[in-house]
Amino acid sequence: MGEVLATLATGLWHWDTATGLVTVDAEAARLLGLPPEETVLTEAQTRARLHPVDWNEITGVIQLAVAEDTLAEVRVRIMDDQGQIVRVVRSRSKPSFDPATKVYELIGTIQEVTEPRPGTHAGRTAVTGDWRRSREAFLLDAGRALAEARSTAEVLRVAAGLSMPGFSPDGLAVFGVEGDRLTIIGHHGQQPGDESPFSHMALATDYPAAEVVRTGRAVYLSSPEDYKSRYPVTWPLARHFGRQSWAFLPLTVAGRTMGAWMAAFAYPVAFTPDERSVLTTVARMLAQALSRAGAAESERELTDGLQRSMLPTLGPRIPGMSVAARYVPTGGGLQVGGDWYDMIPLPNGRFALVIGDVQGHDVRAAGLMGQLRIALRAYASEGHRPDAVLSRASRFLHGMTYGDADTADLRFATCLYVEADPTTGILDVARAGHPDPAIRMADGTVLTRPTAGGLPLGIDPDADYPTTRITLESGETLLLCTDGLIETGGHDMETGWKRIRTILEDHGGDLEALADALVQAVHGPSSHHTTGPLADRREDDIAVLLLSRQGEAGGDTIVVRPRVRRTMLSVAQAEPERVAVARQQLRELLHDWPSPDQIDSAVLLLSEMLTNVLVHTDADALLLAEVRGEAGGRRMRVEVTDTSDDLPHKRRPGELASSGRGLVLIELLADAWGVDPRGEGKSIWFELYESTEEVSPDGDAPADGEP
Repeated sequence: MGEVLATLATGLWHWDTATGLVTVDAEAARLLGLPPEETVLTEAQTRARLHPVDWNEITGVIQLAVAEDTLAEVRVRIMDDQGQIVRVVRSRSKPSFDPATKVYELIGTIQEVTEPRPGTHAGRTAVTGDWRRSREAFLLDAGRALAEARSTAEVLRVAAGLSMPGFSPDGLAVFGVEGDRLTIIGHHGQQPGDESPFSHMALATDYPAAEVVRTGRAVYLSSPEDYKSRYPVTWPLARHFGRQSWAFLPLTVAGRTMGAWMAAFAYPVAFTPDERSVLTTVARMLAQALSRAGAAESERELTDGLQRSMLPTLGPRIPGMSVAARYVPTGGGLQVGGDWYDMIPLPNGRFALVIGDVQGHDVRAAGLMGQLRIALRAYASEGHRPDAVLSRASRFLHGMTYGDADTADLRFATCLYVEADPTTGILDVARAGHPDPAIRMADGTVLTRPTAGGLPLGIDPDADYPTTRITLESGETLLLCTDGLIETGGHDMETGWKRIRTILEDHGGDLEALADALVQAVHGPSSHHTTGPLADRREDDIAVLLLSRQGEAGGDTIVVRPRVRRTMLSVAQAEPERVAVARQQLRELLHDWPSPDQIDSAVLLLSEMLTNVLVHTDADALLLAEVRGEAGGRRMRVEVTDTSDDLPHKRRPGELASSGRGLVLIELLADAWGVDPRGEGKSIWFELYESTEEVSPDGDAPADGEP
């Protein structure tokens, strides 16, 4: 059977929608433009070999054949890798359909056919055997494709790929209007440069497209003689293309003719009423698509320009420090929103880093963002401390939003303000409802830095914003970001931070590379940024600021490996919940400590020390934890300081006592400990030493011969 079909140049194919696979024999593979051997293709691979309009028609014919219990017969254009039609084939198949599983299965034949002469009745009926049904299917597919086009270039590509049933043009051109002249928006089927004589042609010229724009009526020229007699002046410009028929149709939107569309044919076309109906409908759809695309492109250009104008360029180089920033707008709506960052030189020789997010993703949010950014720069330049800057900014935003008559559109903003001293690395941080900063230490350890904070800006005009002081050591990097970097892809704050921490820990390049890595890993490439190649269409705006303090050897690299890493945290009497934050900070500091038992011991002792301060004194507690030395011989030191002069005393609590075990536990679990009086207050500390001895799962040292 296969040899007979091969002799007749007929191939066999089998398509099972349950598996999504299409099996073709050697002859069918050849007709599809593949090596002549039996092969199995996916639906996507098969679809890539067929004209897109024909693929949509195939599905419709199959459904009709199932409904009528007939053969499915369709003519299909085969495309090469460059998108050119290489042959036309006829496919016949008997489809079967399982209503329970919604699965189609088809076995059919495929054979190359010779197209009837275009423009004739046979040519019009050859596509499916029914001109009107074919026309309706074509217009439906063309309308869908043009409606999905998002740019002018994409609209032109779709228009160039349209193959009208029974009469397909081989040359297309789209004309626009600028003032009193024609312009060429795009063309297909001509060589580059062929459009030059027609570009910027005066509308008064005796040329078909110009007449169409002037009158709003289509012009049909069915022969060269017709063209020459009606437009003798411009006929010499069109003659050398060798076309036989032309249709020029107006592109009209809302009653205004915005341009003209030319369809040129290499064979005579009579332009029957049916053919004119198809061309007119396509022209209307093309005009609507071009209008939508043009409006969208103008909108994108406007909003992108607005957003860029509101974002600053980073200031001059700071001795001993490096700064990098990225901004990526959301892909929805206007691609303009309220996220921003800024770097502000201060009168005292320091500088401020600001990052924030005004509620919303619209023009109002962007406008408020711009005004708030200017206000923050003004308050900072006056020399105010971080808490005063945010207090004034909150009062400013509250007056702007709550003072409006329209109270239905109240807005607030989160903000993180950091005043940095490049000489000492001291950072004074004030926070208004914004995510906490994070620090990547020189050895790659990443810690979130809990900071005191207040309400988002604009909610309470009398809100206070306490300041937290931290120190950026040599080789460390500070990360400030908006929540768009964290909460995307279904992540919450906790899982989002884990993802960002992994990126920070694994990255060893300079700041610019790290900024790109953060944005690309979380959001994919982006075209909206301060430097470097990055794309858009995101779930939320993001802004990222990175500040790195260089190592002793200088340079921009952020990977330096000193022998000390530390964290510091204050726990106020009114904030007992920060004891849990302190425990988490210590665990993060000891992320690579080899003994889980020692980590648990350190966390337990820290809880005892902090609780002792909060319960038995009226003072706040300050935690300082650090790890010194090289791996295998490191020393962990945890110190809690308070301003109370009452020294702790070792007691012997009973079995039912609820307190008094702190020093007993320290003496039992710590390798060293002590209490040091200070000028005002005291410090209690303990140390644990890293052990290189391996521990078995049951807690005992391994026996000889055990792994």
